[in-house]
Amino acid sequence: MTKNTTISVDSLSRKQVIVSITIIGVMFFMFGFVSWVNAILIPYFKIACELSHFQAYLVTFAFYISYFIMSVPASYLLKATGFKKGMMTGFWIMAVGAFLFIPAAATRTYAVFLLGLFILGTGLAILQTAANPYITILGPKERAAQRISMMGICNKAAGILAPLIFAAVVLKATDSDLFKQLPGMNAVQKEAALDELIGRVIVPYICVGAFLFLLGLMIRFSPLPDIDTEHESPELQQANQGKSGIIQFPHLVLGAIGIFLHVGTQVIAIDTIIGYAGSMNIQLLEAKVFPSYTLFCTICGYIIGIIVIPKFISQVNALRVCTILGTLFSLLIIFTHGKVNFLGHTADISIWFVVLLGLSNSLIWAGMWPLALDGLGKFTKLGASVLIMGLCGNAILPLIYGAVADSNGLRQGYWVLVPCYLYLVFYAVYGHRIRYWRSNKKLVLQ
Repeated sequence: MTKNTTISVDSLSRKQVIVSITIIGVMFFMFGFVSWVNAILIPYFKIACELSHFQAYLVTFAFYISYFIMSVPASYLLKATGFKKGMMTGFWIMAVGAFLFIPAAATRTYAVFLLGLFILGTGLAILQTAANPYITILGPKERAAQRISMMGICNKAAGILAPLIFAAVVLKATDSDLFKQLPGMNAVQKEAALDELIGRVIVPYICVGAFLFLLGLMIRFSPLPDIDTEHESPELQQANQGKSGIIQFPHLVLGAIGIFLHVGTQVIAIDTIIGYAGSMNIQLLEAKVFPSYTLFCTICGYIIGIIVIPKFISQVNALRVCTILGTLFSLLIIFTHGKVNFLGHTADISIWFVVLLGLSNSLIWAGMWPLALDGLGKFTKLGASVLIMGLCGNAILPLIYGAVADSNGLRQGYWVLVPCYLYLVFYAVYGHRIRYWRSNKKLVLQ
């Protein structure tokens, strides 16, 4: 859809807003399904491709580094095509990435899997660059965190289902015995067993690729309106007078750093928990539910946010509470010890603080997006692409965790989280208020 067919968000009827939120909710569900299946792909590939912790976390690196590379090009694509055609393109690129799993599995080539994950991430970068600012401006800005929380429920509900569905389709009840027998097999037996194990992903990813292609067509011909973000109100024109680029919005730049750290902490909490459970002698078939526990806590946080924001607590205060909780839970992971039996699992108590990170992470994204995009006007699409670039934190921080875990142990790897949450506390309390850089390096607060 071209520029001259875009409409102002103020001209949308209540029905159009509801339909648009519903369509974007479906998109966020797919984002979650494709993204959070990585939580079980990591230990699965670690076994099937015989990888170290560091090599296994290249799954998240390949998937999320594409956000850093492709987010700014995605903003120009959306500017040229409009939201709907851009979203369709994003889904079709994701379909190509899913189909690459077929030759990757047929040859058990980890590098081709990583290429497929990179292409999946490229499509998601386009979709996230479109969907996040879209849902942010689709209504009053003081309720933006509420709308983003609704999208978060769709995203994390898919995240709960994705590892469970993947495990149900790909894993067998006898796999625990297989994993124990692998070290004692001769080279020929092991090769045959690993080929059979990795070949199980072919049919699921054929289905995923076909569904993503069809979903792109559905979005293209849906009633989703293209919203105009290029024209500013007179107030914004005056406020942004003399600004020629997004680097002149400090609250955006600092917010992008915050997004980088937040998403990294979030993916560490979810994608490392199966491996951490394994260090407590919990087998994969039992440990597969732990990412779902973490995501369930995140959904609980979203529900709380929908209820209390902005009636009982402001977006920024909710952000402050969550960042402080994240710091506290991270320290408790590192310093608490002792076996507990909970939900049928006997494990060290620290793993439940990893689960509770889902609660602390729930409203950070929802709180930061409206603060970082506030007042950008015609720079909104490009600003959103910079925030989406921050999603490469999902690529970098798990690798750092994996390197620390390889050398110091899985529990000590969680030290990576502490400075991240401390920065997020800074942004929630102070950083989001910074509006202008000055030549004397001083900052002006709003």
